[in-house]
Amino acid sequence: MKELVRVIAVSLVDHPDEVAVTEKETENSIILELHVAPDDMGKVIGKQGRIAKAIRTVVKAAASRDDKKVIVDIAQ
Repeated sequence: MKELVRVIAVSLVDHPDEVAVTEKETENSIILELHVAPDDMGKVIGKQGRIAKAIRTVVKAAASRDDKKVIVDIAQ
C-alpha cells in the first residue's frame, strides 16, 4: 500500500523527490501519511478534495482483501 500511494503521488507533483510516505500500523488499521512539498499540496488534494478522495478510493480498493482498514492522511 505504501508504494502504491507513493507512485500515485509522484506522478501528480512537481517535486517528486520530496514525496515521502510513512506507515503506522495499529491493531485494526494501517495509517499511511503522505508528505509532499508545500507547493504541491493543491495538486495532491485537488479541487474540493477530489484527487485526495480518488487516492483514498484506489487504496481502499487495493486493501479490500486485507482485514485491516487503510487510512490515507495527507500532510506537509
